[in-house]
Amino acid sequence: MAEKIVSPGVFTNEVDQSFLPAGVAAIGAAVIGPTATGPANIPITVTSYPEFVNIFGGVIESGSGAQKNIYKYLTNYSAQEYLKYADTLTVVRILDGTFSPASASITSTTTTGNSFSSGSITIAKIPSGSVLAGGADEISIGSVDFTFVSESAGLANSATQIFVEFPKAGGATTVTTVAENLRDAINNNVTTHGLAISASNASGVIAISGSSVGELSLTVATGSGGDAVATTLDFAQIVNIEGGTNTSTSTNCFTLTTLSDGEDQNSGGSTSPSTFKTNNLLSDGTVNNIRFEVNNVNNTRGTFQLLIRRGDDTDNRKKIVEQYNNINLDPNSPNYIGKVIGDASVTIGGAGGTDPYIGYSGDYPNRSKFVRVEIHNKTLNYLDENGNVRAGSLSGSLPQAVSGGFFGGSDGDVIHPRAFNENIVTGNSQGIQFTSGQAEYVDAIRLLKNQDEYDINILTLPGVIDNLTDHAPVITEAINMVESRGDCFLVIDPVQHGTTAISTVTAKAEARDSNYVAEYWPWVKIPDNELGRNVWVPASTVIPSVYAFNDRVAAPWFAPAGLNRGGIDIAVQAERKLTHSNRDTLYDSNVNPIATFPNAGVTVFGQKTLQKKASALDRVNVRRLLIAAKKFIASSTKFLVFENNTAATRNRFLSIVNPYFENIQQRQGLYAFKVVMDASNNTPDVIDRNEMRGQIFMQPAKTAEFIVVDFNILPTGASFPE
Repeated sequence: MAEKIVSPGVFTNEVDQSFLPAGVAAIGAAVIGPTATGPANIPITVTSYPEFVNIFGGVIESGSGAQKNIYKYLTNYSAQEYLKYADTLTVVRILDGTFSPASASITSTTTTGNSFSSGSITIAKIPSGSVLAGGADEISIGSVDFTFVSESAGLANSATQIFVEFPKAGGATTVTTVAENLRDAINNNVTTHGLAISASNASGVIAISGSSVGELSLTVATGSGGDAVATTLDFAQIVNIEGGTNTSTSTNCFTLTTLSDGEDQNSGGSTSPSTFKTNNLLSDGTVNNIRFEVNNVNNTRGTFQLLIRRGDDTDNRKKIVEQYNNINLDPNSPNYIGKVIGDASVTIGGAGGTDPYIGYSGDYPNRSKFVRVEIHNKTLNYLDENGNVRAGSLSGSLPQAVSGGFFGGSDGDVIHPRAFNENIVTGNSQGIQFTSGQAEYVDAIRLLKNQDEYDINILTLPGVIDNLTDHAPVITEAINMVESRGDCFLVIDPVQHGTTAISTVTAKAEARDSNYVAEYWPWVKIPDNELGRNVWVPASTVIPSVYAFNDRVAAPWFAPAGLNRGGIDIAVQAERKLTHSNRDTLYDSNVNPIATFPNAGVTVFGQKTLQKKASALDRVNVRRLLIAAKKFIASSTKFLVFENNTAATRNRFLSIVNPYFENIQQRQGLYAFKVVMDASNNTPDVIDRNEMRGQIFMQPAKTAEFIVVDFNILPTGASFPE
C-alpha cells in the first residue's frame, strides 16, 4: 500500500493470487546399453531419433569373412521406438574395460637448421661501445674464422648494421668468397624468418632486410685491409640462427579429440599417419566416424578454416558435418578455436565405487558435436593495434593446410565379433563380456540415481537378461536404484531368446519382488529397413514405447496394455503364440504376457508389477500414477523451500496440489482424494524442526482386467429383473 493512512477514507490494494505453479519439465525414459559411437558412461539426453543417430551412431559391421554382416544395437531400436511417441530420452552408452577416444594432432612446420659448413651464427644484442673479442664471438665458415664487432648505438631496429672482421688480405680465402659463404648460409633459413637477402657485391657486402616489427635488417660488410669498419648496433631482441643442416620439424599446433569413444573412431587406421586410398578416401573412414581438414591458412591475419567431415567421404564428394571459418589461436579473439569448438573433457569419476559422478575439465564448453580441442601453441595478440602482425615468428605457430583421420580409439574389452539379438549369451551380449563389463553397467545405473541431475520415469536395459549368469547382478542394481529414487519404473527381460519352458520364465519373476519393476515375455520380431531384414528383440526394447504411446493418448494412470493402448504395432510376430492357459500361468507369476490375436496383432496383455503381496501397487498403472504425482509435487513445490512455515505458505501448497489431483480425478485416475497440510500436521514441534508436513490420501482407479458377464436363461413368460 503506497498511501499513508492518516484521515478516514477508502483505500484499495491489489493482491495477485493468480500465479501459476511452474510446470513439470519434460520427463522421459532412460536406456542403458552399447551403441556404435558416443561418449561412454556419460548420460546424454536426446529429443529425436535423428539426434540419437548423430551422437550414438546407427548401423555397424561385425564379424569377418563370410560371417560379416551389418547390425544395429538394441539401444538403437529402443530409442527409435520410444521417440516416436515421447520427446526426451536419456542414453548411457556402455563400453567394456579401458576404452579411449581417438585423436588427431595438427602440426605447424618450422625449419630449425642451416647448411653451414661448420659452426653456427648467433646474432645477439651487443652492448653499445663494446668491441668483441674471439672465442664465443668467433665463428668459422669454410675453415675461415671471423669475428663480430660493434661500436656505439643509435640506429633503429629496422636499419641495424653489423660488421664482420674478415682475415687479413693475402689469406687463402678472399673476402668475396667468405661473404658469399656467409650469404648462402643465412639464405638457407630466410623462409623461416621472413627475411630477404641481396646478392653480395665484389666488396663483400651482404644486406639482409625485413619490413615487419620483430624481423631484423642487417648489413654485413668489410673494411679496408680486413679491419672492421666502425659501426653502430642496437638489437631489441635476441635472434638465433642455429647451425648444422636444414631440418624441418613438425610441432603440435593443436590436437582434436573425438567426443565419441571406441576404435570405430579410428578413421585413419590404427596408427598415424592417415592411410589414404584413391581420391583421398580414408582407409577406415565410415559413416560412424569423422575426419578433419585444415585450409585457408592466412599468415597475414593469423586465421584458418577447420572442417569436420564424415569419415567415408572423398575430396570430390565432401560430406561436411561441421565448418569453422576464420578461427585462430589467439585467446583474446572471439574466434579463438578453444571458444568456438570447446575444450571440455567429460569423464566419470569414482568409477567402481558406490557414488560415481561426472567430472568436467577445460575452460570452454563443447560447442562441437564431434570433437574437443587442446591448444599447444597460442598466438596471443597476433595482430597489433594497427592490424599488423605483432611478430613474424608467430606465423610459425599456425597449422599446416592438411587433411587426415583420427587414431588411438579403443573399445577396451569389447568382444569381436559381437553377439546380437537372438545370439546373446552370458559372455557376449552385443560385445559386452559382463564378467568384466557389468562394472560399467553398475556405474551407469548409479549415475542415474541422482534425481536432481537426471529426471527420468522409465529405465530399460535391453540386452541384459535375468536368467544369464552375470546379468542378474546388474538387474538387481537397477531394481535397487529405481526403488531408491522412488520416481522411476524398470522394465526387465526374464529369459534369453529360445527359452521354451514357461516355468523358466515364471521362476525368474517369482525370484523378484518390487512394485517398481515389470517383466514381459516373449521376445518379438521387428522389421529393420536399414538392414533389409527382420530382427529379434527382447520385450524391454519395445515396452517403453508402449508406455509412451499410452501416455500420449491417455495418461500414466491408464494401463499400458490391451487392444486399445497395448499394441506393439511394429512387431511382425512374437517368439511364441501364447494360449490362454499360457497367459494364465505367466500372469499368475506376475509376468506380463505378449499375446497374439487374429486381426489384432501382437499385444501387451498384462500390467502387473513384480510385487508379490496383493495391493493396489501390484499394477503398473497405479505405480505409474504415484510416480507422476510425486514428480509433479516435487517439481512444482520446490519453490516453497526456505519459505516461512506459515498458513499462507501451506495454502500456497494446497492451491498447487488440489487442482492437480482434481484433474487426475476428472481424467479417471482417482476415485477420491484428500490433501491435508494445516496446523493438524504442522504442530509447533514440527515447525521448530524446520519441517512442513503434508498428507495426501487417494483412492486410485482400478482397471477392469477381468470382465465377467453372467448369461441368465429365463423361462418363457418370465419378467426381467429391474
